[in-house]
Amino acid sequence: MAKEYSGSPKHHHRLEAKRNRLTWILGVSFLCILFYVLGAWQRSSTPTTTQFSAYNRGGCDSHVTTSDNGNAAVGHPSSTNLDFASHHQVVLNSSKTVNQFPSCDMSFSEYTPCQDKVRGRKFDRNMLKYRERHCPAKEELLRCLIPAPPQYKTPFKWPQSRDYAWYSNIPHRELSIEKAIQNWIQLEGNRFRFPGGGTMFPRGADAYIDDIGRLIPLTDGTIRTAIDTGCGVASFGAYLLNRNILTMSFAPRDTHEAQVQFALERGVPAMIGIMGSQRLPYPARAFDLAHCSRCLIPWQKYDGLYLAEVDRILRPGGYWVLSGPPIHWKKFWRGWERTREDLKQEQDAIEDVAKSLCWKKVIEKNDLSVWQKPINHVECLRSKVLKAPHMCESDDPDTAWYRNLEACVTPLPEVSSSDDVAGGAIEKWPERAYAVPPRIRSGSTPGITAERFEEDNKLWKERVAHYKRIISPLPTGRYRNIMDMNAYLGGFAAAMLNYPVWVMNVVPINSNHDTLGVIYERGLIGTYQDWCEAFSTYPRTYDLIHASGLFTLYQNRCDSSYILLEMDRILRPEGTVIFRDTVELLVKIQSITDGMRWKSQIMDHESGPFNPEKILVAVKTYWTGEATQKQL
Repeated sequence: MAKEYSGSPKHHHRLEAKRNRLTWILGVSFLCILFYVLGAWQRSSTPTTTQFSAYNRGGCDSHVTTSDNGNAAVGHPSSTNLDFASHHQVVLNSSKTVNQFPSCDMSFSEYTPCQDKVRGRKFDRNMLKYRERHCPAKEELLRCLIPAPPQYKTPFKWPQSRDYAWYSNIPHRELSIEKAIQNWIQLEGNRFRFPGGGTMFPRGADAYIDDIGRLIPLTDGTIRTAIDTGCGVASFGAYLLNRNILTMSFAPRDTHEAQVQFALERGVPAMIGIMGSQRLPYPARAFDLAHCSRCLIPWQKYDGLYLAEVDRILRPGGYWVLSGPPIHWKKFWRGWERTREDLKQEQDAIEDVAKSLCWKKVIEKNDLSVWQKPINHVECLRSKVLKAPHMCESDDPDTAWYRNLEACVTPLPEVSSSDDVAGGAIEKWPERAYAVPPRIRSGSTPGITAERFEEDNKLWKERVAHYKRIISPLPTGRYRNIMDMNAYLGGFAAAMLNYPVWVMNVVPINSNHDTLGVIYERGLIGTYQDWCEAFSTYPRTYDLIHASGLFTLYQNRCDSSYILLEMDRILRPEGTVIFRDTVELLVKIQSITDGMRWKSQIMDHESGPFNPEKILVAVKTYWTGEATQKQL
């Protein structure tokens, strides 16, 4: 056979064939990649008309605007390549008929399901049980939307909201008449003004707090969490915010109409609540400061039951401040319309209860008296001030949901030295927010380590940064009152500290971990809650609601539509909800909220389309009830 040379025609033909085949393969591959990229770009950078119109119909654009009714409208999620519809060919029940929820009658405009006055009358008046939580049975639950009052307006932004609220939002002038001399609230034209006064501080809350600050440290970060029992319109809590003290204010729904509603309208943390026959819905060792300013709680009665409850929720070394009757009765008794003997007997009884709790009286000056809880029980037990039978036998002092009060002292965690703080010392504010909480350091919160705590903080900083991109008004002050319905370690709230907001951290009683004590150790506030029941607040009191994994937690516990109706009740018109959950649950949620006059959009997780968790951002549209004949 003859040898084939490289320059032969046959060899050139073979090379040319290989070259053509390679060119064809590369060309086809390039075109495939090009069309894939173009397709993905077109889908992600240009959301569908349906997605945009969902927000435009709500009277919203990408900035804070003014709608036809004069209200600030919420911005829609900005265009982002994490849009869910761009990457998933899922039919979102578009062919199904949406179940439209009707509007409730205007008589339900201020409906508080678990503090309903009519239902409350069926219960015992002893220890004010009739004013405690009594939720409706399943057959009594409403399947309608609570209407806003006619001419409802977006509340003033913080900090202006501390001093002003629209009359049309809370059309109750009773307090402005009843408490006129005490400067609680004044009606000026179409708005209320809050001068900052109170029953025991007619000079204003600022001056009153300054008086307290001369007795205990209020500005060095030692005191961060406070509770105000019988708060009125929460001026005490409102002005403590200037000292970086976050106050949980509570008061019952009683003859002082809408006092908690006024507090929340001002942008101040508050809940409907009462010292009755049950524990307050907070964990043990939660608050650095407890306050009562003529709050009408009979502290000396029922074997000191109510002071024992204050002792349970006070941190070791925490303070209790009492002003008004019977303090300094020798000077003020004439103005209180009570006899000297009666006032002396009451104060002596309070002093005796405080001693039995091993509290130290710090000072009594003018109409203020201050006691301090010990940092541990070592000396108290050694001196037999606290006797074993007097100590509570409960194995979990944090249990507080529908738990009856006990006339006993809640034991503090054991310490190795009389100088140690029971349960562990905490950092001063603001370092406290990100320091590992003592409950985690000590291992008393099972399954949660310091490493997990740090990871959770990092995770929520990233997520809140993402929220800032998709919810344009977040840093502008448009939102003030925020609720995290499934708060876990409080990472979301901690990541929001740089914004002019406060967060109500809710730990569901069905959670795998009881983390509310950890949240308070971080210097944040919150409460326990069963989301199969209504929350203890008025309608239209939160600007933004965050629900991460909540519907996974409750999907087999109760009807999710009732949870969503409760969210609608407490959300302000044009308020926003952020859901995080599986796509299947979010699709179900969206199919329900479409019938609630909400506009929504499902988005991919911030890490990309391959994460099974998705985000649903929803906006409650503006609408109001019709004026009744009485209101015309």
